[in-house]
Amino acid sequence: MARYTGPKAKIGRKFGEAILGANKYVQKKNYAPGMHGRGKKRKQSEYAVQLAAKQKAKYTYGVLEKQFARIFHIASIKDGITGENLLKFLEARLDNTVYRLGIAPSRRGARQLVSHKHITVNGEIVNIPSYQLKPGDIVGVREKSKSLEAITTSLASRANNRFNWLEWDKNLMTGKFVSYPERDQIPENIQEQLIVELYSK
Repeated sequence: MARYTGPKAKIGRKFGEAILGANKYVQKKNYAPGMHGRGKKRKQSEYAVQLAAKQKAKYTYGVLEKQFARIFHIASIKDGITGENLLKFLEARLDNTVYRLGIAPSRRGARQLVSHKHITVNGEIVNIPSYQLKPGDIVGVREKSKSLEAITTSLASRANNRFNWLEWDKNLMTGKFVSYPERDQIPENIQEQLIVELYSK
């Protein structure tokens, strides 16, 4: 699956949530889309449910299939619960952390800021959205980019101390990735166990 650039509401309707950062989504109806949708009443198979859970996670975090499979592999060989490890590593992506810190209003926006070299990690510019942060890493806004309207507007509307695993210094415009989050701290409505079951087939 290439990076999705189509209508956000379409994906929102598919999963019943505004998962791509849209303020609203088209309410999911109890029948499939299209002119013949009302006639389709097939029950989803176990595989279809598991696949949907994986697709939802990929859309939410903006991750490609190959990247997702690699992160899952790393999660599966680490100590702990595989599904929880998967979400922890997805949360530790640089683009996601930039979004969580409030530097960008969406993951799409965060990915763009990283790609355009507006973001630093431990004082060095990093332009790889999938860069995996480690506890203790400092994420900041490049000096020349601190007055960028997209960043200042996003930061002005951010909530204070929104996530326990991150710290934000508004004066320096830097955030610290303190630790990997626990599952109950991650607000995303993702059924990670279904993803584990899918990869276990």
